[in-house]
Amino acid sequence: MSTVIKTRLVKIGNSHGVRIPKIVRDQVGLIDAIELEVQGTHLIVRSSSAPRALWATQFQRMAEQHDDALLDAEEPATLWDTTEWEWE
Repeated sequence: MSTVIKTRLVKIGNSHGVRIPKIVRDQVGLIDAIELEVQGTHLIVRSSSAPRALWATQFQRMAEQHDDALLDAEEPATLWDTTEWEWE
């Protein structure tokens, strides 16, 4: 479904803003954070996904599939590790 609504730019200090009607905001699911993308002469406005939003779910899935093990085997400490290494 395509929605076309005409509106005007609103001056905000040295910038300009666009008022997005509630019906449009709800239709596309805009939240507080948005992303703006310019493609030629078109301005695309979309919801900004929260970084790491799905990490907990993905980590849980990895654990259930036993895919959360280290890829590199842990190697035994070397002589240098045990005699020379100092934490500051």
